Amino acid sequence: MSTAEPNARNEARTGRGGAVETRHEGRPGKRTVLSGLLFGGGIAASMIDLFIFHLGLQWHHFYDLSTHEVALVADGFFHAFGWFITVWGLFLLADIRRRGGVNWKRWTGAVVLGIGSFQLFDGVVDHKILGIHQIRYGVDLLLYDTVWIGSAILLMVIGLLVLRMTGSGRRAR
Repeated sequence: MSTAEPNARNEARTGRGGAVETRHEGRPGKRTVLSGLLFGGGIAASMIDLFIFHLGLQWHHFYDLSTHEVALVADGFFHAFGWFITVWGLFLLADIRRRGGVNWKRWTGAVVLGIGSFQLFDGVVDHKILGIHQIRYGVDLLLYDTVWIGSAILLMVIGLLVLRMTGSGRRAR
């Protein structure tokens, strides 16, 4: 079966007898949003949090309530989970492209929302509720928490605005 060039939302295929069949993706792309959320959350976890704060600055580990060895093992599991959801998001993205195209603006909005969502979850649940680590130790945390949680909320608002602008009936160009 040969495939004709798909546009942003339709996929044309040559079916039996040479007739061109067109399949339209009717919804604004729940899978596109899920792909972006997973990719954004994974990038926030594995690239931003782990590489910058855990490895680069060495301000904290994923689990700081035990020995250094336990902290490193916890970072390893955290790193594996982060990359797992990043790759899962990319596999969904590849499937969406194969089925007929990606609304890139919508996907980007979902990525930004995913980054902000991870950061908010980490800042509120991991830092404050569970207390398994802080952003940094030996300093007044108010400024760090304000910037961490405030930037998470800002990223989420930006992501949600982009998703709203690219929602039902709107097409990315």
